Amino acid sequence: QAQFVESGGGLLHTGGSLRLSCTASGFTLDNYAVTWFRQAPGKEREPVSCVGSSDGRTHYADSVKGRLTISRDNAKNTVYLQMDSLEPDDTAVYYCATYPIYCRMLITTALDGYDYWGQGTQVTVSS
Repeated sequence: QAQFVESGGGLLHTGGSLRLSCTASGFTLDNYAVTWFRQAPGKEREPVSCVGSSDGRTHYADSVKGRLTISRDNAKNTVYLQMDSLEPDDTAVYYCATYPIYCRMLITTALDGYDYWGQGTQVTVSS
């Protein structure tokens, strides 16, 4: 059974750091771009970062540039999101999702077309 599981969320203060992980089982991430999304209370789910499959190029939403770093380890079938200098506005449930080959967030913020979604992990940043 294919699964995509996030971990690493938690509660921390402004300025803190956290590393989220997203691990696939039952399928391989090699041919997928992986996007991290987040959904804050009362807001729509939005993409924040993506790493491509073949070239491994990374992309970020303007709101997180310079503070979040995405990476992938295909040998471990895992994608990471290093989060630094966190702010209360970063409070959200963070999800990872796969899309074949390229980073769909470069074209659209729509949620359709993604093959696998994780269940989400909560990140709460207090001031």
